[in-house]
Amino acid sequence: MSSEMSIPSSLALQQVLRKSFQHLETNQKTWHSVLAECIPLVGSVGNLAQQLRALSNVNIPNTPLQAFPDLQQRLHFKLVLALDIVLEKLNEKLVLLQSVRDSHSNQLMAAFQLYERDADTLDLYTCTQRSPVAPSIADMLEWLQNAELYYKQQFLKRKTLLHSLMPDDLSLLESTPERWDSLETSSGEEYITDTLFRVSFFVESNKGE
Repeated sequence: MSSEMSIPSSLALQQVLRKSFQHLETNQKTWHSVLAECIPLVGSVGNLAQQLRALSNVNIPNTPLQAFPDLQQRLHFKLVLALDIVLEKLNEKLVLLQSVRDSHSNQLMAAFQLYERDADTLDLYTCTQRSPVAPSIADMLEWLQNAELYYKQQFLKRKTLLHSLMPDDLSLLESTPERWDSLETSSGEEYITDTLFRVSFFVESNKGE
């Protein structure tokens, strides 16, 4: 089938792809913002765990504070309550990360549904053709898929970490900041940044359509 017969289908798919990358740029900004908000929270988890450990190593009846017999229990309760609040806030951030993941997955699904619908009129030449402004349809679909994989993997790792935290496991809680930081993958972040750069002219073209 000639490439001329594929033009209407390819243009429609390019429009969907353009919107997908516009959403990816917005989603990536949201993703970065949410992760930045998580940094002080995971730091608080580690700090509160250290305070709980320090409290458990103190025998208040043998200190000048022995006049307050229930002080140790009260302090423990206060720290555990503060820890619960921080963990709840982190779970709220996790929901926001999930929304970014789902938003991108929905955009990718829309692009693939259109591609599959018009597959009969989208020949190999049309799907692999590049121009100075636009990458090929095949390349852009692959880039969106790779971005989805990044979001899915990152979300799952962070969800697993947070759901593994238990108030009575101080060692695990203390290591939360380091473990959270270790989940960062510069290669994944760079890939999305590079992808957005590679499609920048394409996204800007025909923006008013």
